[in-house]
Amino acid sequence: MKDKLLRYGKKVFREFQNDQATGLAAQQAYYYMLAIFPMLILLVAIVPYLNIQPETALQFVDNVLPPESAELLRDNVLRIITERNGGLLTFGIIGTIWSASNGMNAFIKAMNTAFDVEETRSFIKARLLSILMTFALIVAFVVALLLPVFGRVILDFLTSFLPISGGMETLISIMRWVIAFTVIIAVLVLLYRVAPNKKYPWKHVLPGAIFATIMWQLISLGFSFYVSNFGNYSATYGSIGGVIVLMLWLFLTGLALVIGGEINAVYHHEKDRERKFGGDKHVITP
Repeated sequence: MKDKLLRYGKKVFREFQNDQATGLAAQQAYYYMLAIFPMLILLVAIVPYLNIQPETALQFVDNVLPPESAELLRDNVLRIITERNGGLLTFGIIGTIWSASNGMNAFIKAMNTAFDVEETRSFIKARLLSILMTFALIVAFVVALLLPVFGRVILDFLTSFLPISGGMETLISIMRWVIAFTVIIAVLVLLYRVAPNKKYPWKHVLPGAIFATIMWQLISLGFSFYVSNFGNYSATYGSIGGVIVLMLWLFLTGLALVIGGEINAVYHHEKDRERKFGGDKHVITP
């Protein structure tokens, strides 16, 4: 078993090199980065519809920015939260969906490369698929961020009007992480299953989805710890340091997704070969 896993790992690494996985991850990171700007436009357009009090917004600006910068932004902040712009909202929604779906197109290309298949689906079908995958990925990101980060707030809200024991509170705290982890795996299973232009069993999708989820969580935690404690990007690069950090994180996220796809491809090929020739002797080539 140990030898089989070792040979399997070597084959995944060889496929990782042959498919130029780092380039595919960089391509995804580029498109994910481009999607951020229309997303910001979308957020700016949504804010006026949230009925945020001007005094609350100005107080927030005063608390997070130096006095000189806050003074410069006061008028703009007031205009943003009081003036509704339907055209800007429409542009933000369309721009965000289109830009983010470009990232999913890059993901589809990476999965086709991993499975050694050509894309034969029509442009419209591929674009609609990438848009649906974009919505699925957004759901995963929202759940991954909301439950672990704001789970404590939700729990405090529940305990304010429901009698919750200490043991139940601990269980709920654990469950928010379990649910977030499960939702991410479920979304990645869906993405890995429909992205490549190839039909293969759902159970062959699980290894890569689980690995990518664990890798992405570890990358996010480790990279956040490194930046907070060792990576002094702001001192070296100034205000552009935040952009560099974000780009690196997006690249590592894309890399985790690509590696998960390579694992699924190798696993599927080996299981298919095992089914054809029977047994598991020398199924995985060294």
